[in-house]
Amino acid sequence: MNHEEAGRFWNANANAWTKLARAGYDVYRDYLNTPAFLDMLPNVAGFTGLDIGCGEGNNTRLLAKRGARVTAIDIAEHFIAHASQAEAHEPLGIDYQVASAVDLPFADASFDFATAFMSFMDIPETDRLFAEAWRVLKPCGFLQFSICHPCFDTPYRRNLRDANGRTYALEVGDYFRNLEGEIAEWLFGAAPPHAKQGLPKFKTPRFTRTISQWLNLLIATGFRLEQIAEPRPSDETVRACPDMQDAQVVAYFLHVRVRKPG
Repeated sequence: MNHEEAGRFWNANANAWTKLARAGYDVYRDYLNTPAFLDMLPNVAGFTGLDIGCGEGNNTRLLAKRGARVTAIDIAEHFIAHASQAEAHEPLGIDYQVASAVDLPFADASFDFATAFMSFMDIPETDRLFAEAWRVLKPCGFLQFSICHPCFDTPYRRNLRDANGRTYALEVGDYFRNLEGEIAEWLFGAAPPHAKQGLPKFKTPRFTRTISQWLNLLIATGFRLEQIAEPRPSDETVRACPDMQDAQVVAYFLHVRVRKPG
């Protein structure tokens, strides 16, 4: 499977995904992943940024509200339509474009920074997307991205819960077997039945890589590793959203920031 075929799956997911996410059911994003990503992000006020794989634009808008001049791309035209509608409703100066992460329609050294919120693990040509991010970054520019944690988003995974329904461990296996487009079907677990009524399940192609594969591809591209994080929800966050409890047991997400040398 290549990026174009994967993009067609995400285009088909876009309407249901946007409806449920904007209704507040993407709880891992809202309570944990995005806040941790923004906590790690350097000051971007006044800088030009590219958001790669922007989806319906929620996180792109947060970048713009931090003072960045943001361009955002996604291969799924339906996602870009939803993002553009939000921009029209609340203009933040974001330029949304339909484009692939492995063939960016921008000149070399166009951006001060690039971000990718939970999109890189959905693109099979990992080496090409890193090369393109490198190409469009200015010298000394940084790339910060989040992905599902490679150690715990494995081909085999089972959540182990106690009698009270609390996760106490995650059983994982086949870490070294790279998935190359196996389709997972699901909807946000926090969404109640009435919210999911009539919506098709997401069909998401899975592309898994080991930690060493991710890091070695970054090194081979020329990036310098700057910071890594594995966000964990606080007890206060779990009290506010009990669905977060399992993310205290293992790291569900990996955040990476690298920089293009000057």
